[in-house]
Amino acid sequence: MSLDAAMVRATAPAILPGSGGLRGALSDLFWRKPKVLLLLMLLPPVLWLGIVYIGSLFALLAQSFFSIDEFSGLINREFTLKTYGDLFQAANLDIILRTVTMAALVTLASAVIAFPIAYYAARYARGRWKALFYLGIMLPLWSSYLVKIYAWKLILAKEGILTWLLAKLHLLWVLDAWLSLPIVGGNSLSVSFTGTFIVFVYVWLPFMILPVQAALERVPGNLVEASSDLGASPGQTFRNVLFPLALPGIVAGSIFTFSLTLGDYIIPQIIGTSRLFIGQAVYSQQGTAGNIPLAAAFTVVPIVIMGFYLWGAKRMGAFDAL
Repeated sequence: MSLDAAMVRATAPAILPGSGGLRGALSDLFWRKPKVLLLLMLLPPVLWLGIVYIGSLFALLAQSFFSIDEFSGLINREFTLKTYGDLFQAANLDIILRTVTMAALVTLASAVIAFPIAYYAARYARGRWKALFYLGIMLPLWSSYLVKIYAWKLILAKEGILTWLLAKLHLLWVLDAWLSLPIVGGNSLSVSFTGTFIVFVYVWLPFMILPVQAALERVPGNLVEASSDLGASPGQTFRNVLFPLALPGIVAGSIFTFSLTLGDYIIPQIIGTSRLFIGQAVYSQQGTAGNIPLAAAFTVVPIVIMGFYLWGAKRMGAFDAL
């Protein structure tokens, strides 16, 4: 490099002048004040979330403080807690308890089924076997939600493949004995609480497996080996090492299984009895009965339940496993 070129390069300005025009002015503004650019990028989704989602949620909450006139059927737009009092009537309270019980049972069953699958994927699956694991877990999520439910309705029907298989194994009497039970039974599995439970577990199981598998992968293998070296049995290792460390993942998965079961109305509508769940109650009160305040009050119930559930999950570190 010549001396003249070096001197010209040394005297060049460290910051180039503005580009000029509106585009250059905006570029200079965003470079000098990056927070302005961040604000403009976040403004559309924040407005969408604040107006469309949170705004509609508050509108729904406001509707729950209204009441329905028993004589005219019109909405009385005066602040009252009468609609929330209606939730504690025997029929409505039964709907809430039934839904929460089903959500809790589905969550528990999903955790029991998901743990060994997730443990195998985290500890033993490698290479193409792990890819096959992810494919097998995610593949059901790619198919249509309604197609899966109607497929299960055919499987669980009295003339379905499950009944045929039990008949071939001479175990049909076991199914008949189960269906004769007063709460969980029915004419067939496709019109029973047992069938609803089976389909709920099948549909939401992937949402439990993946967080548990992620949590188990964070558990150092030397902890399991150290537990064995210290004389712990496999059961003791599970109770004192694996389960406590995998618990945040289980709780994280339960957020999905519990909340999705709590608000779903399609599965109980297609597979189940005539007894309503919260989602069905909201649909019927808003559509057939025209009682929008009671439908809104029913909607607030899962929000309140999940609020306390998420608070407890956060304290247990579940969000770190998501």
